[in-house]
Amino acid sequence: MNDNSPAIRLEVRSPNFATALVALVVVSAALSSPAQVPPTTTEIAAYTGLHAAAQRGDTAAIETLARGSPAALESRDAQGRTPLHVATFARQRGAVSALIAAGAATGTLENGRYDAVTIATVADDEDTLRLLLAQGASAKLVTSRYDGTALIAAAHLGHDGVVRQLIQAGAPLDHINNLHWTALIEAVVLGDGGTRHQAVVRALLDAGASTRLADREGRTPLHLARERGFADLVRLLEAAGAR
Repeated sequence: MNDNSPAIRLEVRSPNFATALVALVVVSAALSSPAQVPPTTTEIAAYTGLHAAAQRGDTAAIETLARGSPAALESRDAQGRTPLHVATFARQRGAVSALIAAGAATGTLENGRYDAVTIATVADDEDTLRLLLAQGASAKLVTSRYDGTALIAAAHLGHDGVVRQLIQAGAPLDHINNLHWTALIEAVVLGDGGTRHQAVVRALLDAGASTRLADREGRTPLHLARERGFADLVRLLEAAGAR
């Protein structure tokens, strides 16, 4: 679990009521934590300087302001967002490029502990993610209150194209977050078993993600897929030698 809580679906298909209840409690606890918080209309209206230029995608202003005050590249709003976070939320790719070229740090975390890569990941914004990665942003950071990664967030949400980009960029395949879930486990536990989550599982398996790492109750991805009645995921996992 990493963010974007409204996308979570937990269907109780297992006859094991106690197991299903444990999973429901874990997800309910996760839901009580806020997801990513993009700038509000009020915040945007109050922005000045680099934050305002980033929001509107004004690359000329970014270059001028950054030249005059390089420290402003790391200035923060009330939610800890830097101009790069703001540009990423706004999908202002020209601004993203200009900020990084001017020296903006790509790994800075805002108050919710999200970096630009994870923000683009959760938004399923493949173009901005591709740009960030091409300009040196890391796919390896530990982010969010769940001590997860961008890859875990993408797997949870079924963002298969994003997953493939992150894998290509060297994202850690088997990172375990503080819910004791890997990207592969989240794709099963928090996914819907549909075509995009199948594509996520396939990409993770092809890249060599472990099928043996288990959740806190000792359930492997295959065990969890069987419990949830996800026959297509079961077939994929079994074909990869999962147990």
